[in-house]
Amino acid sequence: MALLTPFRAHGCDLVFANRGNIQHPTSNIQHPIAQRVCHWIFAVRCSLSAVFRANVWFGCALFVVLSATVAAAQTTNQAFAARAEKAFERAERDFAAHRTDSSAAIELGRATYNFALLATNSARQAAIARTGIAACDDLIARDPHSVAGHYYLAIDSGELADALAPSLAAYKLVKEIEREFKKAAELDETYDHAGPVRCLGLLYRDAPGWPLSIGTKRKAREYLERAAALAPDFPENILNLAESEVRWHEAVAAERSLKQLAALWPAAKAKLAGERWEPDWDDWTRRRAAVEAEFQKTFKRAPDVP
Repeated sequence: MALLTPFRAHGCDLVFANRGNIQHPTSNIQHPIAQRVCHWIFAVRCSLSAVFRANVWFGCALFVVLSATVAAAQTTNQAFAARAEKAFERAERDFAAHRTDSSAAIELGRATYNFALLATNSARQAAIARTGIAACDDLIARDPHSVAGHYYLAIDSGELADALAPSLAAYKLVKEIEREFKKAAELDETYDHAGPVRCLGLLYRDAPGWPLSIGTKRKAREYLERAAALAPDFPENILNLAESEVRWHEAVAAERSLKQLAALWPAAKAKLAGERWEPDWDDWTRRRAAVEAEFQKTFKRAPDVP
């Protein structure tokens, strides 16, 4: 994806979006379960630290992903947004002119995420997301075994869920997103640096657990470790693992992951170079500093990393 570049969606991180002033979402919702979910997301949104970036994902009553991988700083986002908008418009034109070209549909699905991620309002985000969803649906109808089609359908559906949240419509999208990531992983779990597996791990990590949603630490660990094993030289995979291990208060494992991240960093920096990777490196650099600071705060010592 890089989470999304060929995917700046690499991160697919499940992080709640903080769009500024947040109003309590339950005033017009009568269903008791929906109210409970909305109370939950409201509390989480209001308490989230901005340190971990505005990489928005499934901001439905359960979560939003990020994954993918965009800088939190507003000034930087504006620069990336201008590029993302141009790429989206170009991909939209190409797809309109070549609707039976699978590569055109894939590119639109990818460009959709990169642009929707930076949308400044929910209506715009939803409109952009639906464009990519339609392209991916069209691709899958012609080629049910397109790993990219299922992969970007899940990612763009995450953006739509975030735009619709908090609502039952957003809530219902969660299982669809899980299904599409699973299908992509079944077809090729190595796609986009183990993207389908990585995103499933983040989905299970950040979604609430039963009975509200599908979150489970066991599955999160399984998929995040699998992604790190499949593509150990990709910074996002190791960074996700380190962040999770700090969150789970696993000092030894987290320190090991941070050492691995430090070791792969120079080679990855040289390999993943160029304009398309700039948003990822901006994001990864911020998150690496943040997780090392969180390690020190949590375990009362600095991690032993170069």
